[in-house]
Amino acid sequence: MARALTLLSLGSVLSSLVRAADNGTFDYDVLQYIDPLIGTANGGDVFPGASLPYGMAKAVADTNSQSNQGGFTLDGYNITGFSTLHDSGTGGSPSLGNFALFPYASCEGDHIDGCKYPKLERPVSFDNSSIKASPGYFAVNLTTGIAVDMTTTQHTSLFRFQFPAGSSSASPLILMDLTDLSDSRQDNATIDVDESTGRMTGSGIFLPSFGSGKYTAYFCADFKSPSGIRDNGIFVNSRATSDAKSLKISRSINGYPLPGGAWVRFKPAEDTSVLARVGVSFISEKQACSNAETEIPDFDFDATHSTAVSLWQEKLSPIRVSRKGVNDSILTNFYSGIYRTQIQPQDYTGENPLWESSEPYFDSFYCIWDLFRSQLPFLTLVDPQTVARIIRSLVDTQQHLGWLPDCRMSLCKGFTQGGSNADNVIADAYVKGIRDGIDWDAAYAAVQKDAEEEPYDWSNEGRGGLQSWKSLNYIPVQDLDYIGFGTMTRSISRTLEYSYNDYAISQIASGLNKTSDAEKYQKTSGYWQNLFKDDQKAYINGTDTGFTGFFQPKYLNQTWGYQDPLKCSNIDNSGSICSLQNSAAETFESSIFEYQFFVPHDMATLITLLGGPSSFVKRLDYMHDQQITYIGNEPAFLTVYQYHYAGRPAKSASRAHFYIPEYFSTTPAGLPGNDDSGTMGAFVAMSMMGLFPNPAQDVYFIIPPFFESVQYTSPLTNKTSTIKSVNFDSSYKNIFIQSATLNGKPYTKNWIGHSFFTEGQELILTLGRNESSWGTHAADLPPSVST
Repeated sequence: MARALTLLSLGSVLSSLVRAADNGTFDYDVLQYIDPLIGTANGGDVFPGASLPYGMAKAVADTNSQSNQGGFTLDGYNITGFSTLHDSGTGGSPSLGNFALFPYASCEGDHIDGCKYPKLERPVSFDNSSIKASPGYFAVNLTTGIAVDMTTTQHTSLFRFQFPAGSSSASPLILMDLTDLSDSRQDNATIDVDESTGRMTGSGIFLPSFGSGKYTAYFCADFKSPSGIRDNGIFVNSRATSDAKSLKISRSINGYPLPGGAWVRFKPAEDTSVLARVGVSFISEKQACSNAETEIPDFDFDATHSTAVSLWQEKLSPIRVSRKGVNDSILTNFYSGIYRTQIQPQDYTGENPLWESSEPYFDSFYCIWDLFRSQLPFLTLVDPQTVARIIRSLVDTQQHLGWLPDCRMSLCKGFTQGGSNADNVIADAYVKGIRDGIDWDAAYAAVQKDAEEEPYDWSNEGRGGLQSWKSLNYIPVQDLDYIGFGTMTRSISRTLEYSYNDYAISQIASGLNKTSDAEKYQKTSGYWQNLFKDDQKAYINGTDTGFTGFFQPKYLNQTWGYQDPLKCSNIDNSGSICSLQNSAAETFESSIFEYQFFVPHDMATLITLLGGPSSFVKRLDYMHDQQITYIGNEPAFLTVYQYHYAGRPAKSASRAHFYIPEYFSTTPAGLPGNDDSGTMGAFVAMSMMGLFPNPAQDVYFIIPPFFESVQYTSPLTNKTSTIKSVNFDSSYKNIFIQSATLNGKPYTKNWIGHSFFTEGQELILTLGRNESSWGTHAADLPPSVST
C-alpha cells in the first residue's frame, strides 16, 4: 500500500479548524470553501488541478474520458498521465495536456520492456476518495499503490510520486510521453535524456482545440530521488531502450499518433519517493529549463505550495460574505465560482514567440463570445489590474496580427462565433474606469477597425458581410460576400451582435470626445430592428404560442426568409445544426425565441416592439417556463435579469433563485454546461452577490444577495462597499425587495452603477415574501439608448 500523503489538501485542513459561532464578521479564510472538483463531470470541462491565478503551468492527472477538455474527470474513466499545460471549461476538442508523465512502481521481470508505454495501454484506475483538490494543489492515489500530488508556480509544475514501501528490489520508472489530450502531435517531436542527471528536454508541434494553425511547446523535466537514478533512455511504441538517449519522432503510421518519449528508472529502495519538476515554455527548451530552475530551485514542495496558497488568498480577498445562517454548500458554490473565474485567461507574458513586445500577453480566451457576458465584467471588480493587462494584451495582439481576437488559444486564432466581442470587453473596461497603462487611442482604433474593415478570414477574426451591413444595414441570409470568407450562416445572430458591438464602440467614442463617431455607432447599433418581422408567429408542435413579432432572416433583395423561431432552442428535437457548419442556422447556439431578447443596449425599444412591458414579461416567462432557453449556455444569462427593464425586478430575483442551486450545485456534475473559462462561475458569483452586470454599460441589476451581507473592498481605491439585507432568511422565502437605501437615503432604482464598488457605498435592502412596488416605476428602470 502507498504511504499516506504527508500533505493534506488545504481545504480539509481549514475545514477541520474549530469555527466559532458566526456573528456576521468577515474574518475567515475563503479557501476552505473552494472545491475545484465542481464541474469535473457532466461536461463541465473544468480544470481542477494545481495552478496559480492565470497561471500557465496547470498540473493535474489526465483521464481517458470523452469529456477530458480540462484533463481530469470524475466520470468513471482512468488516468493516462500527469501533465502541466491545460485549459479550463472549454468546449471543442480537449485542449493541451502536453508531455504527460506516467509512473510505474516497477516493470514486470525488472525489464524496461515490462512496463507499458503507449497511452492506450497504460490507463490505471484510482481511488475516488483519495482525490484532494484545493487552490494550488491536487492529489490522487492510483490503484497501483502510487500516491501522486502536485503544485505549481507560473511556468513550472512540481509532482511528488510516492511509491509503495516494503520492496527493496523494485525500481520505479517514470516515463515522459510526447503526446497531448487530443493526440494532435505533428511530425518531428523531440526528446533528449541526460544519462547522468536524468534531465529530459524536448518539444512538440500540436494543434489548437478550437482554432486554426499550430503551436510548438517545450519542456524541461528534472527528477530528484533519495535512491538515485538507475538508468534511462527512450521508447518508441511499446518498446524501450537504454542505449539511445535522443528521439525525433514522426506523427504516425496509420492515423493514431505513434507513441514515443523517454523514461528514467530509479534505484531500488525500501522507501522510494521521486520529485519531478517540469518547466514549460512556448519559446525554447532553454527557457523551459530557466523557468524551472528560477521558480523552483530547491524542489521544495511545501514552500512552493505555500506560495501558491498565499497568491490565491490575495486574489480572492476583495469579496467576503456573512456566513450567518448560511450552510457550507452555499458558501462553496459562491467561492468556488469566484475561484474558477481566475483560472484563465492565462498569463503568457514572456512566452509569446510570435512577436516581440514589452506589453503583457494573455492567451486562452475561450471564447470572448462567452466571456464578455459575466467572467470579464466580474474580473473588473475583483482584479481590475489584471483586466487592464488583459486589455493591453488584446490591443497589442491587434497591433501585431491586425485584428482583435474573438477566441484565442495556444498562440492560435480561434473561431469567431458571432460578433467582434473583444469590442464589448474593451468598452466594459472603459466605462468602468480601468485606465492603468492602456493606450486608449490604440484601443479605440482596434475596435473601430472591427466595425469598418472586413478581414479576409472572418471565421477567425473581425466581422464578415460589412458591405451588406453598410448598404442594407443588416446581414442577409445567403449574403454575397467576396471580400472575406467564413460560414455564410448566423445572419440573425450576427446582425444582433454587430449592433451591440457598435453600441460598445460608441461608448468608448463618447468618452474620448469623438462625438461624430459616437453618434454614428449609436445609429448603427439600431440596425437590429431591420430584421424584426412584426407579423411573425411562433408555434410549438403546431400550437400557436400566442406571441406575434420575431426576428427573421432577410435576403439581399430585402425580402423575408423564414426560420422557425424555436429552431436551435432547448426543446428543438429536430436535429438542427446550430454551430459553425456551412449548413447551420441563422442563429448561433440559440433560437430566434431567445435571440429576440438580445438587445442589451436598447431594451426600451425592444419592449415596445414586443407589445409593451406586460407582453414582454409574458414572453420571458414563457421562454423560461417552457425551457426554450437553457441556463447551461451563456445567452440565457441576461434573460434571467431582463425583467428589470419591464419594471419587474422581483421576477429576476425569483428566476435567479430557481436556477441557483437547481442547476448549479457543489457536486462534480454540478454545472449545467461547460464552464467556459469561468463564465458559469461568474454567473453564479454575481447572482449570489445580488448585483449582475449588463456588459459594456454602467449597469448592475439589483436582486437580494444569497447572504445577509456582502462586503467588497475595491483593489483600486481600497474603499469598502457593503450590501446588507434586512429580514434575510436562509430558507430564501424573503427574496423580494420591499425598499432600499443607498448611503442612508431612499433608493428606488432597480439598478446601480459601478461607482458603488469604487466609492465605498452602502446599499441596504429590506426584504419580504411578496413582490412589492420597489423598482417598478419608469424612473426606476435601467437606461436604454432610446431613453
